[in-house]
Amino acid sequence: MEHAFTPKIMEILGKEFDKAAKDVYQSSPLLQYLNIKTRSAAHGSKARGAFANHYAVYVLVEDYINKGYLKKGDYSNYEGARFTDLFRRQRELPFGAKLQNHALNSRMNDEFKKYFPTCSFIPIMRNVATNRYWINENLLRIEVADKKYNIAPAILRIIDAYVAAKRDAFETFIAACEQLQSLKAADAAKVQEFIKKLLQPNVDARVFEIASFGILRHFYGGTVIYWGWTENDLNEEYLTLYKTGRTNANDGGIDFVMRPLGRFFQVTEATDVRKFFLDIDKVQKYPITFVIKSELPIPDLRTRMKEQAKEAYGIEEIVDRYMECVEEIINIPMLLERFDESIKAGKLNDVLNEIVVHSKIEFHYHEPIEVGQETEEEPSL
Repeated sequence: MEHAFTPKIMEILGKEFDKAAKDVYQSSPLLQYLNIKTRSAAHGSKARGAFANHYAVYVLVEDYINKGYLKKGDYSNYEGARFTDLFRRQRELPFGAKLQNHALNSRMNDEFKKYFPTCSFIPIMRNVATNRYWINENLLRIEVADKKYNIAPAILRIIDAYVAAKRDAFETFIAACEQLQSLKAADAAKVQEFIKKLLQPNVDARVFEIASFGILRHFYGGTVIYWGWTENDLNEEYLTLYKTGRTNANDGGIDFVMRPLGRFFQVTEATDVRKFFLDIDKVQKYPITFVIKSELPIPDLRTRMKEQAKEAYGIEEIVDRYMECVEEIINIPMLLERFDESIKAGKLNDVLNEIVVHSKIEFHYHEPIEVGQETEEEPSL
């Protein structure tokens, strides 16, 4: 696979291995894996950029080098890196402040095996009894034409270059948002065009979720409801949409919650009915509004959902019970309609400000890193 970031990888390998660079790359499944994992680097801020698997490799290779095994010593006798040290180091790295332990424990290995099923080695090894981790040295030491090379330093440089490219893209995105915030009303069309581009099917899932939240929060925010325990004692309250966590977190949570109605919203780019019904099961079949990153008409999405449910479950009663829990489907065209209504209500800048605030939070822009902050438990033994 060759993409826009591949020349950068080859440039780094060229500086490290000179004329042997291409042969080293072709002999290394781990370098080829990193090539696959860096294809979003040149796609800008709206391209998906995940760092968990990169950093799982990074911290172990860094530990390998820091302990001196690049130059001497028998790595097979190394007691292994402690999980707490690796986990803390991950969170010190750019974009790593909220990373969890999944990549270190299994996800990186699982994905690597998916791409290289015939490879005899897995990248990350661990002893669950001692909670110690190692990088597989067999994947670091490459032999080409009877000459041995160690790719550990090159791996760190490749990941550093990828992160720098993504950070530049995100900073450009934030700078564009902030520049738009300062535009006069006469330039509102530029703001509208910018936000609408965040709702395209090919944007990063995090950016799409943030833009969806900004639009829906201010669309619903102008609606007043009256509620109370008796008809003579009513409360007047505006609908308020709350974002419940970080985007795309795989934490089993629900993305948005609306007060005082108690509506749940889940943002998804999947069209697999099992994903929808898993979300419904999370909240014990409480009704959910799905915000789907799709341009398909809503009736088609609902029909597709029901047809897949019939194939998966076969029992009409079960299918109907799940479908009753789909309170509403919001697709990209509906988001655009609600955005237009918010613009008419004079809330264009409010939507933009919402996007800026949550983008900075999501991408850790100027966010201080609290080294040693314990917000994730160690994996169970």
